[in-house]
Parts: sequence; structure tokens; C-alpha cells
Amino acid sequence: MDINCDVGEGIGNEADIFPFISSCNIACGGHAGNVQSMWEVILLAQKYRVKIGAHPSYPDKANFGREVMDIPADALIQSIRDQLDTFNSILKKEGAQLHHIKAHGALYNQTAKDAGAADVYLEAIKEYQDTAIVYAPFGSVVASKAKTIGFEVWPEAFADRNYNPDLSLVSRKSEKALIEDPKKVLDHILPMIKEGTVATVDGIIRKIEAKTLCVHGDTPSALEILMYLSRELPKHQVNLEK
Repeated sequence: MDINCDVGEGIGNEADIFPFISSCNIACGGHAGNVQSMWEVILLAQKYRVKIGAHPSYPDKANFGREVMDIPADALIQSIRDQLDTFNSILKKEGAQLHHIKAHGALYNQTAKDAGAADVYLEAIKEYQDTAIVYAPFGSVVASKAKTIGFEVWPEAFADRNYNPDLSLVSRKSEKALIEDPKKVLDHILPMIKEGTVATVDGIIRKIEAKTLCVHGDTPSALEILMYLSRELPKHQVNLEK
């Protein structure tokens, strides 16, 4: 199983968590990060042999990319392209390879359900369709559209977040949004891996598919969760994909 983590967002815990993950999503300056942070995290990813992903977002550092922006489509496309151009230029200088692209925050959630937003996002990243995988929610609008135009798509699920019955994520404004206890995270993801199901916040069992699982780098117990999973998952015949 691939385990990914959102990084380069100012937390500074990358060197601690990289030994326990297999891919990462590096903030590209839209919601967080700058050239210096991108460079530093790319070098760390190479050191720990972690697959490198770009993590573009709405250009909205004030809200950490977690609010939908009222922005013209052309402006959003240009912003995403600029974020990826900057990121890709660093990769080339370091001889690193872009493995995947994963939208951040409100952009991720909006493209999952809104066809217009998905089209704008895919237009922005289309030049990478032969070279980068798209990480996207299982059954989402953007996953379907990305496959149609030729992207390889890895369905993603969240290890540290609760789901609503429609498989959207429980709002971060809710106290039930995050799963911070490592044992509860394991209990949450094992059915996803073994049975292709997830228990929603209301206890409803829904079908889900995950080729990659995300633990957010800014979850307070992220390192504790990842260390626990590294010990416990092999006991269930699940190994980290490196």
C-alpha cells in the first residue's frame, strides 16, 4: 500500500515522517510553501526515496487553500500552471522525477464533485498527462474525467479523516473530522485495504477503493500515526510500497 503525506506546508516534520511513507505531496506556493521549502523537501524526498508529488491549490495562503475562491477560470489555470512550472524547474535541476499531482484542500474537494472545476483543473495540468499520475478521491468527478482524457489515476482515501455517507470528508469545522488516535486510524483503514469498504461517521458501510492512503502532515499526531502503522500493518500482511 502506498502511504502519502502532504508536506512542505511549514510544519517542518518532513525528516521525521519520510522514513514511514512512500509518496509525498509538496506544497507548490499556492496555499503554502516557496522555492526554498520546495527545494528542501525535494532533497529530503530523494534522500529517503519517497515518490515526489506536486500539491497545487487555490492561490490563497491567507486561508491555507481551504476555502473555495471566486476566481476566473483563466486566472486559476495560470496560477496552477505557474505553481507546477516552479516546482518542475526545481525537480529538473535536482534530477528528480515528478510521480504524481494532487490538488490541495478546497480545490481537491471542489474538483471531486463539480464538473466545471474538474475541467479547469485538468486543463491546467494536461501537459503532465503522460508523465504524472493524478491522485483523486474514489468515484469522484475529477477521477472519471482524468481517466477519460488519458491520465493514470490512483484512487485516494484518507487515513486520518472521517467520511460522510456520500464519501465526502467530514468538515474540518466538525470535532469528528480528524482521527488522531493511531489505533483508530488502523481500524479505519484496514477495511479499506482488505475489503474495499469504509465505515462513515454515521456508521454506514460504503464501498471505497484506495491505491494510496493519506495522512496529513499537519495532523498533530501524524508522526505517531505513521510509526504505529509501520509496526502494525505488516502484521496484517500489508507492506509499505517503496
